[in-house]
Amino acid sequence: MTDVFGTGDHEQVVFCHDRPSGLRAIIAIHSTALGPALGGTRFHPYSSEKDALVDVLHLAAAMSYKNALAGLDHGGGKAVILGDPTRDKTEVLLRAYGRFVQSLGGRYITACDVGTYVKDMDIVARESEFVTGRSVSNGGAGDSSILTAFGVYQGMRAAAEHIWGTPTLAGRRVGISGVGKVGTVLVDHLLADGAQVIVADINDQAIERITAAHPEVAVAPDTAALVREPIDVYAPCALGSALDDPTVTALHAKIVCGGANNQLEHPGVEKLLDERGILYAPDYVVNAGGVVQVADEIGGFDFHRAKARVAKIFDTTREIFKFAERDGVPPAVAADHLAERRMSEVSRLRKILVPGSRPSEARQG
Repeated sequence: MTDVFGTGDHEQVVFCHDRPSGLRAIIAIHSTALGPALGGTRFHPYSSEKDALVDVLHLAAAMSYKNALAGLDHGGGKAVILGDPTRDKTEVLLRAYGRFVQSLGGRYITACDVGTYVKDMDIVARESEFVTGRSVSNGGAGDSSILTAFGVYQGMRAAAEHIWGTPTLAGRRVGISGVGKVGTVLVDHLLADGAQVIVADINDQAIERITAAHPEVAVAPDTAALVREPIDVYAPCALGSALDDPTVTALHAKIVCGGANNQLEHPGVEKLLDERGILYAPDYVVNAGGVVQVADEIGGFDFHRAKARVAKIFDTTREIFKFAERDGVPPAVAADHLAERRMSEVSRLRKILVPGSRPSEARQG
């Protein structure tokens, strides 16, 4: 088993097992320096418990950085449920999972992720008050992929401005790997902006859905072929580790900006991108639209307010590029520095005792 204590500074890792329902889940809380940990629940058929643990630890840490740069008063957390969501997902299993989320007393607030949907969060919420991403009919914000894609598009606009001097993708050729919930909406934004789009996806039905709605969209045989296409922008919108050494070496794009989490396969890929003159818009910065939406839901959701906050991803991405250029570091390094600075500064402030607060609150962080 992976050495949990040697993998980072996670505050808490909870293994959840309910034999009657078949639930096997892991909840990882990376940091509560900025507030309660917020992050989605991934339902995935991991090949081993070790793989699930490694994934949830990485995802939880990424959420701390994502929430920090999104300007949220939330720390980072994530959960994974081990199993095939098409076969193993049941009401009883999801409700059992909700009981475990509730047992953390609000230290972790969950939402949708890969393999979980709004209807699933409605079920989890029947056992826990610490659930976002619920349906509109149940007081939630609904599908978060809409604002996630909008945020990726804003990051892409900022990257286009940095490279070509104007914040538009008009006339540019954009390759999207993965046209699921986020990729599909991203296609709509890009076509409306005047971009040419080519897509790849392992799911034939996803491809058929896109081409039926947009016959002008081109299709690559697979992602390996897509990255070798003469594209201006590459948008990874499927699972993580999309940017490994061979992929970066083969890329013709000048910009990488997509909705997938944890795109860099290993430390050092960001330097290879930089050396090749490829501008990388850090994934956890540009794909933060979904978490901004679910965070807004906690206080009573307002779509226009949430969208205005997501639009600021353009400004944040632009700031990161300027910071990176000024300091001579890759954008991924610049983003990390900015996120760490906010977590450190706000955490320090919360050690100042405020009249009426509990001493434990003043000491948190």
